[in-house]
Amino acid sequence: MINQFFGLESTPFSKEIPTTKLYQSASFKECMARLHYMVRTRAFGLLSGEIGSGKSTAIRALRDALDMTKYRFIYLCDSSLKPRDFYRELLFQLGIVPQNLKSDAKRQYEHAVWDLYESQQKTAVIVIDEAHLLQGDMLQEIRFLTNFKIDSVSPLALIMVGQPELRATLQMRLFKPITQRLNIRYHLGGMEASEMREYGEPQLRETGAQHPIFTMEAIDAIYAHTRGIAREINNVCTACLIDAVIRKEKLVDAIHVARILTEYKE
Repeated sequence: MINQFFGLESTPFSKEIPTTKLYQSASFKECMARLHYMVRTRAFGLLSGEIGSGKSTAIRALRDALDMTKYRFIYLCDSSLKPRDFYRELLFQLGIVPQNLKSDAKRQYEHAVWDLYESQQKTAVIVIDEAHLLQGDMLQEIRFLTNFKIDSVSPLALIMVGQPELRATLQMRLFKPITQRLNIRYHLGGMEASEMREYGEPQLRETGAQHPIFTMEAIDAIYAHTRGIAREINNVCTACLIDAVIRKEKLVDAIHVARILTEYKE
């Protein structure tokens, strides 16, 4: 509907946009630099951010940028995981049939990661997404994941990703052993107002737009509502485009935005 009305080749403001064509705000660029540093130095890091700020997108961009002849990317996103299930899932992703006992599965994991590093010259990059939802026993287990050769060397990069409450949880004395091991921490923020103005039109041009579709007043109104959070921007922009199609209007202005934001409040 949107594509046909505006003469676009693909749908704008979609999460399916290739990571090579992502708009990179200053905060996102800094985030990517930290992530790549974590990988290169085989560090234990924490990436936090508000809902929809682009954390998972950053992880997807990291994965797509990795040389898979040098790295093995492992992604976990299951808040209900217990330590035993956690090791089993890691082993499954490494192509290994896990043992039943947690202690045996843990030894298998350690051997597999070390073999990957020493024999295959590959570094495991393990990402634990939605980590703010993990239970205490699982968080406690995470501190053992990077303990190799009496904590003298790390054959892997371990990245925890979660919402801001994860940072607050880790400040508890109970989890001090984890925070002491964290090498790098970064909080991904939203776009600045000036970046928001640069965000929309390039996305539209990538999908084949031949002229501006959003007025500057519309962009400013969207920023005021979304605070620069990428997912919210995409949702509001998409809703505005649909509204414009329904009304057969080729330009999205502040009136369209106001109408959509009123619907959001109902």
